[in-house]
Amino acid sequence: MDDITLNDPTALGSNRKIDPSRRAHLKPDMTPNDNDRVEIGPTALAFQEWEAAGLTAPDMPALREYRLSRLQEQIRKHDCAGLLLFDPLNIRYATDTTNMQLWIAHNAARACFVPPEGKVILWDFHNCEHLSAHLPLVGEVRHGASFFYFETGDKTDAAAAHFVAEVLELMRAHGGANKRLAVDKIEHVGFAKLVAEGVEVIEGQMLTEHARAIKNANEMHAVRGAIHACEMAVAEMRQVMAPGISENEMWAALHAGNIKRGGEWIETRILASGPRTNPWFQECGPRIMQEGDMMAFDTDLIGTYGYCCDISRSWIVGDVKPTAEQRALYRIAYDHVMTNIDIIRPGMSFTEMTAKAHRLPEAYRALRYGVVAHGVGLCDEYPCVRYPEDVAEHGYSGVFEPGMVMCVEAYVGAVGGQEGVKLEEQVLVTETGVEVLSKYPFEEALLA
Repeated sequence: MDDITLNDPTALGSNRKIDPSRRAHLKPDMTPNDNDRVEIGPTALAFQEWEAAGLTAPDMPALREYRLSRLQEQIRKHDCAGLLLFDPLNIRYATDTTNMQLWIAHNAARACFVPPEGKVILWDFHNCEHLSAHLPLVGEVRHGASFFYFETGDKTDAAAAHFVAEVLELMRAHGGANKRLAVDKIEHVGFAKLVAEGVEVIEGQMLTEHARAIKNANEMHAVRGAIHACEMAVAEMRQVMAPGISENEMWAALHAGNIKRGGEWIETRILASGPRTNPWFQECGPRIMQEGDMMAFDTDLIGTYGYCCDISRSWIVGDVKPTAEQRALYRIAYDHVMTNIDIIRPGMSFTEMTAKAHRLPEAYRALRYGVVAHGVGLCDEYPCVRYPEDVAEHGYSGVFEPGMVMCVEAYVGAVGGQEGVKLEEQVLVTETGVEVLSKYPFEEALLA
């Protein structure tokens, strides 16, 4: 990286406007090395750690093209005039634009229309055209995707009608007489107006989930970088852990480590200690951790480039030997995860994995985790593999394919038990089996 000045604010000149055509002084990920740029991304710390670890940064322009091509392949496959997206993570996948992601998740003020071929049309928030000016795959930026009550009040119906008229115009331009439109999520008033106009609305999440499920080699560079950055933050969290500090202090260290490397947010706050580890899903709070407590967490972390690192670990607080019960819980969880990783093969059906998967002892089945394994990319994604007890209600068909990134996990705790253990690994399905992506070590003292 000798020819790259990661921290030089004058590398591309001072106070320049965004110029997507100017590509001098590129960072390792093929993005401009401009200290004042609008485009977000990894920090110098992340790049330095990736270089030390022998990781390769993704080619981001190529990654954006790949992701858009995956969506457009699905649009053509399902014979749609286009794909209309409101989910901010689907918009991110299609455009690589990011704007107030969590706020937009519950205030649908952004949308994009992906045509079967060509560039994307983006509806962005008020006065936010500059946020996508560096992205050549965004062909046009509009406004007016908001038709939820807080934003539009008694003008909601008119706002929805105006938006739907624009969508119909785009459908005609890109699909002719084709009235099929895939939509991921939309306010009910917008859906009703599409239907009233004779649009055949099909489930857009089917298209986006299958598109996002398969990562190519370049996308995997981004995934590996996000996992490494997360695990460096986990190591910093480990240094903070000690008897007498709160669960919240532990979680704050993970947040800080993520943000300073260019990560983005954490989807949950699932960290618990001592008796709060059983049952699972208690969020971190003010509890002061005690020496000898089991402490368990699930990262659910949206890291660099917006990719998720979803791993779980369980540690003993303080410099004490674990109890026999703690070791027993940990060993069962570890064996469960490792056995289930080993059986995954491309072409295996999800129901076959369910049938072959490690069975938890009877005492721990009632509090089992919700899935044996699930996909992951920009967040938790298709597919989900269920436990035998849950297949009838929640299981579905499908097979593992090369390029899927999966999280294999376990929660082990008995009803009425004192503590529980949570473990989870992230893996890549390959042509021959799986590659374990997460590298953070397990606890030798708990496996002894």
